[in-house]
Amino acid sequence: MNAEVNTSTVTALILAAGAGTRMKSDKPKVVHKVLDVPMIQLVITAAEEAGCERILTIVGHKQEQVRAVVPDTVECVHQPDQKGTADAVVVAADALKGSTGYLLVMCGDMPLLRPETLRQLIDVCRNRSMAVLTAQVDNPSGYGRIVRDETGSIAAIVEDKDASPAELAINEVNTGIYCFALEGLFERLEKIDSDNAQGEYYLTDMVKVCRAEGEAVIGLQLTEAEEAHGVNSRVQLAQAGQFLQKRINEKWMEKGVSIVSSEMTWISPDCELEHDVEVLPNTTIAKGSTVKRGSVIGPNTRMYQATIGEDCAVEESIVHGSRMGDRCTIGPYSYIRPEVDLGNDVRVGPSVEVKKSKIGDGSKIPHLSYIGDATLGEKVNVGAGTITCNYDGTKKSHTTIEDGAFIGSSTMLVAPLTVGQNSVTAAGSTIGEDVPEESLALARARQINKDGWVKKKKEGR
Repeated sequence: MNAEVNTSTVTALILAAGAGTRMKSDKPKVVHKVLDVPMIQLVITAAEEAGCERILTIVGHKQEQVRAVVPDTVECVHQPDQKGTADAVVVAADALKGSTGYLLVMCGDMPLLRPETLRQLIDVCRNRSMAVLTAQVDNPSGYGRIVRDETGSIAAIVEDKDASPAELAINEVNTGIYCFALEGLFERLEKIDSDNAQGEYYLTDMVKVCRAEGEAVIGLQLTEAEEAHGVNSRVQLAQAGQFLQKRINEKWMEKGVSIVSSEMTWISPDCELEHDVEVLPNTTIAKGSTVKRGSVIGPNTRMYQATIGEDCAVEESIVHGSRMGDRCTIGPYSYIRPEVDLGNDVRVGPSVEVKKSKIGDGSKIPHLSYIGDATLGEKVNVGAGTITCNYDGTKKSHTTIEDGAFIGSSTMLVAPLTVGQNSVTAAGSTIGEDVPEESLALARARQINKDGWVKKKKEGR
């Protein structure tokens, strides 16, 4: 092809129709997670960051599960019968009708691809019909071998079972990632047949078609072969997680984050950490969490969809779907459930559970308490063993504790309830009525001592 094609117009086509039988799972292979993200989402993100303006996904086996995890911006095309990689592209012909530029064909089970690698592949395909991403591996068994001609172009891709002894000795293999010029692509695909042991249509045969038209096929070899790591089994899924874990942790360390043990730290790809964050061992930071500078996370901590302010400490705790301001301390053994909003300088101590509550600046819930469906003002002190009794078996009710209130240990706060500003509840009280500001609420039964009761019981009297 001689006409220059605008490489900025790129469509990605992600192949995700297979069952992945070696996974031995009720779920399609591509929805299995790597560092808490479905692997197809990682592939989609790589395509987006590589500059693809449009993304299509070929779905088939249990397609409803795949559709459920891809973004709404991704178009799904159904492949009713999985008859090979070339057939998957043909299935997308109607969706691609009128498209120009290039088609980047990717595999939904390759979660380690870097956007910069995909951009390089698109670039080498500029003004050509086809480019192939290749990898140099120590053990090429099972892979299609890349056979190059005297000019360095790809002469053929030979499947392992069809290779000669000389071809079997080749260590450069096909990754299954291709870039095609859309101009003339579907006419070339019509020239591919299914004359093979599987009776399927393979994109590897496009090399032969292009060369027959006098077109050179360019091969871009990966600098890091691990990018071509495909997932076909649970073992390979775990390996992908280890590769990505190392890559992500090293990225954050280079940006000024201290990670005490990279092997015992798991950070999802969609998280953000600022400089001078310290992550201690056996910690998971997942699902879009953000940690601001100076905070210490861990050890033994899990965070999901959490926003952590500056100079906080979260120790041996779970934070899920919540946010905290600056200089907060959490744990150990605390559970911050969804929809919790902590202000600045808040202390949530050992064995405290907080759910759907807003806690004002400087307030303290030091230990052994449950706070649910509540609003606490500023500088509230909650004594040990306090419970907001928010559920009556039918509905949830709200508790409000105003600024400066002091809640005595083992207070039961029966919602709906308001404890006024600077008020005090006596330890061991069950408070079921609103407490005016600047007041003491005391709600305990009078103590009765029965002298000699134990002795009389033993004697049967």
